[in-house]
Amino acid sequence: MEAGRQWTCRAGAAPYPLPMPTLLLTGFEPFHTHPVNPSAQAAEALDGLMVGRARIQSALLPVEPQAAADTLRALLDRQQPDAVLLTGLAAGRPQVTVERVALNVMDFRIPDNAGQVYRGHPAHADASAPAAYLSTLPLRAVVAGWRAAGIPGEISNTAGLYVCNVVMYHALHHLAQTGRAPVPCGFLHVPANAGVALALPEDRPALPYLPQTEITRAVQVAAEVVAAGA
Repeated sequence: MEAGRQWTCRAGAAPYPLPMPTLLLTGFEPFHTHPVNPSAQAAEALDGLMVGRARIQSALLPVEPQAAADTLRALLDRQQPDAVLLTGLAAGRPQVTVERVALNVMDFRIPDNAGQVYRGHPAHADASAPAAYLSTLPLRAVVAGWRAAGIPGEISNTAGLYVCNVVMYHALHHLAQTGRAPVPCGFLHVPANAGVALALPEDRPALPYLPQTEITRAVQVAAEVVAAGA
């Protein structure tokens, strides 16, 4: 709702402000050999922005499964957001993608920022946790919003099995377990920016990349679409 708007619940009652809807937007810190993380730069740039009736509240997540999950649960409980848009880097993808599913498994070769590697390990310690969660974001509307804004993008059917997948799974599981399953929630992967692409060793194949301004604009458009339905 608009900031400062008031309403009266009954005749003669004192008016009070309606709570402003919030959209929690997360990015990740740099990891592996990447000197920057474009998801963090986009989240920082958009923090506090009004998208429709909602205000973006941005946060940075560590690239370590348990620490990221703990940080995210605390944010969900403290902020009680009306929508959740998680973002991360998928270096090598040529365009922005919105993820369809999160799997209850970790399997990666690149160490996380704590130096750990997990192979075939559950993403959630609860043995009764489901094998997967589907995104509750309006996936096709997000892609349509990108195309209307002149931004190539698509739906992805795999969030990978790294920390991005872990936080998407934990966010959806925590919302379901706390009675907030209807809250729109999901994950958006962004490609490399110039800083990531330029840091690649010269003997490696070149990375596709987008300027950071375009990555940030893609995240903003997605946030606007998500907020409109929240």
